[in-house]
Amino acid sequence: MAQEVRGVVAPGRNQPVRVETILVPDPGPGEAVVKIQACGVCHTDLHYKQGGISDDYPFLLGHEAAGVVESVGEGVTDVAPGDFVVLNWRAVCGQCRACLRGRPWYCFDTHNARQRMTLADGTELSPALGIGAFAEKTLVAAGQCTKVDPSVSPAVAGLLGCGVMAGIGAAINTGGVGRGDSVAVIGCGGVGDAAIAGANLAGAARIIAVDIDDRKLETALTMGATHTVNSKNADAVEAIRELTGGFGADVVIEAVGHPETYRQAFYARDLAGTVVLVGVPTPEMKLELPLLDVFGRGGSLKSSWYGDCLPSRDFPMLIDLHLQGRLPLDKFVTETIELTDVEAAFERMHHGDVLRSVVVLP
Repeated sequence: MAQEVRGVVAPGRNQPVRVETILVPDPGPGEAVVKIQACGVCHTDLHYKQGGISDDYPFLLGHEAAGVVESVGEGVTDVAPGDFVVLNWRAVCGQCRACLRGRPWYCFDTHNARQRMTLADGTELSPALGIGAFAEKTLVAAGQCTKVDPSVSPAVAGLLGCGVMAGIGAAINTGGVGRGDSVAVIGCGGVGDAAIAGANLAGAARIIAVDIDDRKLETALTMGATHTVNSKNADAVEAIRELTGGFGADVVIEAVGHPETYRQAFYARDLAGTVVLVGVPTPEMKLELPLLDVFGRGGSLKSSWYGDCLPSRDFPMLIDLHLQGRLPLDKFVTETIELTDVEAAFERMHHGDVLRSVVVLP
């Protein structure tokens, strides 16, 4: 029997979000109902509200979440009621050509719950990234649930569900940052700061944070940056080269998603260096580079989607590192809020006043 819960819905393009009654069906085969304990307010949720993802309104927002499995459907064996889990938006299939070649983080057939949650009047909802976790409970595919150590704060654990994992993974998984490397991160919001934390965790010797906001640069220093560059006042490429002996950085991570900052990243890397694009561009953006420069500089140009993570491998490991005091995930939580505060949290995010607002549910 479907349960009635509260959830945050985006009713239409650029319309204010509102808290509505949501109907959550019992889990079917391969599905799970999760009682949400915390969910971060991510830029992707704002993109959904603004129509930047699709126009499949109304959306049930929220996806960066942690909670406790309440019930599971037929055939579910990996999680059970009572398990504390972080939700992920890429439940791997295990059968596609990427999975069968041992590269499940590239899975080409990820899946979500088959049933749809609805409004009280029966209107079907589109859950953000197949999750919809700005709600007291949500229905997901069981493969979207990753068990982690329950002693961690839910407000911290949930951040691995999207932005923090994207940044850490961009550094460690995609960029392959290693001990002694020089790293530059362009764009020091939540994802960029997570990339800095990831580079620090991997043993990078020099981590250069680049942004146009001094407040963000100060925060980047607390995440592990060794140097900062305000690109409003200095040429970012020249500054990065100057800080790396004139060569450029071994790995440059672009966490903005704009052609100009990507161009900076391209020219700020060493000759055989790696550029990682983790910032999400808009569909109309285009990049123009001299092909001779692409040919002549060698190295790698990579995109990083969800930090090339494998949740079953990465989430428990990163939670353990946090509990050991080696990964300061708690520093990403700027404030905790209620479901009714999500619209105001979007405004604070837009102005760069927070790293993460996190909805905490009783």
